[in-house]
Amino acid sequence: MEFMLSLIVPMYNEEANIDTFYKSIKDTMLKNSYNFEIICINDGSKDNTLLLLRELAHKDERIKVIDLSRNFGKEVAMSAGLKYASGDAIIPIDADLQDPPDVIPLLVNKWTEGYDVVYATRTKREGETALKKMTAHMFYRVIAKLTRIDIPEDTGDFRLMSRQVVDALNQLPEHHRFMKGLFSWVGYKQTSITYEREARFAGKTSFNYWKLWNFAIEGITSFSFAPLQFSSYLGFFVSITSFIYMIYLIFNTIFFGNPVAGYPSLMVAILFFGGIQLITLGIIGEYIGRIYNETKRRPLFLVREEINIPSSSVSRKN
Repeated sequence: MEFMLSLIVPMYNEEANIDTFYKSIKDTMLKNSYNFEIICINDGSKDNTLLLLRELAHKDERIKVIDLSRNFGKEVAMSAGLKYASGDAIIPIDADLQDPPDVIPLLVNKWTEGYDVVYATRTKREGETALKKMTAHMFYRVIAKLTRIDIPEDTGDFRLMSRQVVDALNQLPEHHRFMKGLFSWVGYKQTSITYEREARFAGKTSFNYWKLWNFAIEGITSFSFAPLQFSSYLGFFVSITSFIYMIYLIFNTIFFGNPVAGYPSLMVAILFFGGIQLITLGIIGEYIGRIYNETKRRPLFLVREEINIPSSSVSRKN
């Protein structure tokens, strides 16, 4: 069976990993006699990532380089790679070698069995702190409870997708892109394989806890109205509780008299209800902000330079 594999590699400040990553991928591809292309998306790197990619692309035409005009974030960079991919099967993979290239044949074997999406589920995460492992574990369980789509637990972007699935993903126009959710939303026949995730080969991850928090908010608000529903339920509960307390005060004043309440209790009540109002407004604001961004209809990304991209490539409307 003759087929082409497209590897999608978003890169941000990955100069320390590029050579080793390329050699590892090349060895795996040649060992299994795969036809392949590696689409590297430079997402506004500030180091020598682009320079090294240029050098590799001039030596090997299978290296395709997309240089974005600035840092748009990993989700958008990955989306750009999907637009440019021309393979029969497409595999997003990180350049830090945390997702071992040796797993790729396992993905391909499942695809040849007739599956459209084969995702890689992590059974072990080397090189990560206990706090990050715990929060990641909690995030996948929470979002599974909040959304109506089946987002696999302990599964990142590393997976194989058929041409049909990628064509479907490229039709999705939203700017707030939680790719793990989109991969599941499109459906098709999906299965999984398991693997142990390695520690980064070199360098430090650009994802700090603040970015991971915002990423979690992005995922929840992109695929669930649960925060809005929660704020409604909370408001209803507080209203009922306040009404009951009002009845109690009226009854207590009529039959027993009621001295003037103290200042501390008044301040507690004001701060409590004020806090609930601000939280609710914040939740509503998150959704309104996303609506505002979507209505601008700006391009998802802008490209400054293309290397080894044929002029007859697939349409890349963004």
